[in-house]
Amino acid sequence: MAEGTAEAPLENGGGGDSGAGALERGVAPIKRQYLTTKEQFHQFLEAKGQEKTCRETEVGDPAGNELAEPEAKRIRLEDGQTADGQTEEAAEPGEQLQTQKRARGQNKGRPHVKPTNYDKNRLCPSLIQESAAKCFFGDRCRFLHDVGRYLETKPADLGPRCVLFETFGRCPYGVTCRFAGAHLRPEGQNLVQEELAARGTQPPSIRNGLDKALQQQLRKREVRFERAEQALRRFSQGPTPAAAVPEGTAAEGAPRQENCGAQQVPAGPGTSTPPSSPVRTCGPLTDEDVVRLRPCEKKRVRVEDNLDIRGKLYLAPLTTCGNLPFRRICKRFGADVTCGEMAVCTNLLQGQMSEWALLKRHQCEDIFGVQLEGAFPDTMTKCAELLSRTVEVDFVDINVGCPIDLVYKKGGGCALMNRSTKFQQIVRGMNQVLDVPLTVKIRTGVQERVNLAHRLLPELRDWGVALVTLHGRSREQRYTKLADWQYIEECVQAASPMPLFGNGDILSFEDANRAMQTGVTGIMIARGALLKPWLFTEIKEQRHWDISSSERLDILRDFTNYGLEHWGSDTQGVEKTRRFLLEWLSFLCRYVPVGLLERLPQRINERPPYYLGRDYLETLMASQKAADWIRISEMLLGPVPPSFAFLPKHKANAYK
Repeated sequence: MAEGTAEAPLENGGGGDSGAGALERGVAPIKRQYLTTKEQFHQFLEAKGQEKTCRETEVGDPAGNELAEPEAKRIRLEDGQTADGQTEEAAEPGEQLQTQKRARGQNKGRPHVKPTNYDKNRLCPSLIQESAAKCFFGDRCRFLHDVGRYLETKPADLGPRCVLFETFGRCPYGVTCRFAGAHLRPEGQNLVQEELAARGTQPPSIRNGLDKALQQQLRKREVRFERAEQALRRFSQGPTPAAAVPEGTAAEGAPRQENCGAQQVPAGPGTSTPPSSPVRTCGPLTDEDVVRLRPCEKKRVRVEDNLDIRGKLYLAPLTTCGNLPFRRICKRFGADVTCGEMAVCTNLLQGQMSEWALLKRHQCEDIFGVQLEGAFPDTMTKCAELLSRTVEVDFVDINVGCPIDLVYKKGGGCALMNRSTKFQQIVRGMNQVLDVPLTVKIRTGVQERVNLAHRLLPELRDWGVALVTLHGRSREQRYTKLADWQYIEECVQAASPMPLFGNGDILSFEDANRAMQTGVTGIMIARGALLKPWLFTEIKEQRHWDISSSERLDILRDFTNYGLEHWGSDTQGVEKTRRFLLEWLSFLCRYVPVGLLERLPQRINERPPYYLGRDYLETLMASQKAADWIRISEMLLGPVPPSFAFLPKHKANAYK
C-alpha cells in the first residue's frame, strides 16, 4: 500500500510563505557560505568518500562498472537535466531549484523489494533453534540439514558485533546470523553469555502476534463473529436512526423489553417518555444491560481520563516508515501516543502474516492503537470484533483520510466522507463490538474547495466516536500547499465536546504552539517526525536542537539495532532493516541543520538547495541520491549484496 493515513509520507516543494520572495518560496533559507552547485556537491562527496572508504562502488555490478539509475529515478534525482541528459544552466542554486519540475506519486515501476536468494541454501529452522526435536518434515524438508555445507555457502559476516548477543546474551539466529563471528564457536555451536542469561535478560516482548491456530481458522473461514453478525442484522432490518443511542438503558416508566445487549432508545437521556416505536430484539433484559454505561459515555471517559491524551503528542500511522523500530525511536524522543501502520481489514480477516505484522506493539508503547482501512460495514465490524478478542490496544482508528486511488476507488479512505450511510454503519457496528475507544482520522474533504469535515464532525460525535483527527488538506490537494489550520479551528467548535486533534505541517515547536492556539485537544505529527524524530523533544523543551551529524548517525544506528531485534539478524532480517532504513533516509535528507539556516525555523514545505555541511557526514546526509543513502546504510549494516538496487517508494523528494 502506498499510504495508510492522511499523513502518509509524501511531500512537495511548492506553496511557501506568502511573505517570501518569488525566488525564495519553497526554498530553505540556507546561509550563503554553505550554498553550492549540484556538480560541486557530488564532486565533494565522491572525493571525500574515496578517502574514507576503500569500497566506493555505487550501486554497481561486481566488476565495478557504474550502473545507470532507473528511468524513474533519473526523473527524480538528476535535477537540472533535460530528457536527453544535457545539463541546464542556472546562475543561483535557489533559481535553479525553482525552475525544476516536481515529481509526485509513487515509483510504481521500481524493482521487486524481496530478493529471491533468501530461499537458496537456507538452514532448517529446527537446527537454528537448536531444539532437541527433529525436523517435522524429515526427508521432505526443503531446507539444508548440514551445518557445514551451509557455512561453506554462507556470505561473509557483515561485522564483528552482534547486537542481539551483546544485549540479551544469546542470539536466536545462531549460525544464520550475519554477525555470527561474535557468538559462534569454530564447530558451529552458539555461545551464551552466562551473566546476561543469569539475570534473565530476554528480548523485548512484542505483543499482538498472530497465532498459527487462529491463522488456520481465518484461512478456512471457521471463525465465528456473533456480535458483528448481530449488529449487521440490525442494519439490514432498516435504516439506522440518525441520532439513535446505542446500547442505551430504558428510562424509568418505559416498558420492559427483550434485548440482546444493544437496545436503542430514541428518547433522550433523563426523559421518562417510553419509546414510540420499540426496536424488536431478542433475549431477556439483564442487569448487565441496565447498569453498564453507554458506549459513547464509556469511550469518552476512557479517552479523556484513563488514556489522558489531552495535549499529548501523537505520532501518526505512517505506512512503510512508521514501523515498530521507528516508533521506538520516536518514543525515546518524547512521542506520547503511537499508532500502527494502516492495516487493510480484509487482509487481516484472511490471516495474512504481513498484515498482522502491522499490529505488533512494543512494550515501550504505553498508549498504542491500530488503524484499519475498509469500505464496507461487514468486513470492518468483523475485523473490529476479531481485534477485540486477539490484540492489546488502547484504541482503534478508522482511516478516512487515505487519498490514493487504490483505496479511494474501492470506497475506502477519503471516499467514506461521501458515503455517509456506509460510514455510519461502519462506525456504529465497530462501536458495538469494540471494548476500547473508536477514533477516526479524516481530511477536510474530497475536493479542494469543498469542505465536508465541519458537517461530518457532529454526526461522528452522535455516532459514538471518541476522538477525531483532522488533516487540514483535502484529498485533491494530497500534500500540496499548506494545511488549513483556520478551518481546523472552525471544526473544533463543530466537534465540541468531542476531542479533536489537528494534523498538518508541524516541523518545529513554533508550529506546534500555533496549532494548539486553535483550540485542538492535541496535535498529530507525521512527516515532521520523518524529517527529524527529535521534533518531539523540541516541542516539549521549547527549543531548536542543532543536532550534529554524529548524533544523527547514532539515531540511525539505534534504528538498525531495533530493526535487527525486530526483523532478525540473518540475511533476510538485515536486508529488510536496510530497506526500511533507506526509505527513511529518503525523508531525512530534507532536514536542514539549524546552524546552517538564515531564518528559523525550517518550514515543512521548504526544500534545501545544494549545500555543503559543516563536515563530510552532514553533507552526505543531505544528498538526494539513492547511492549516497546506500553508502550510509553500509556504515551501519555492512556492504550491500551484489547487484543491489534501491528505488524509494515515493518520488516527491527530488526535482527534475
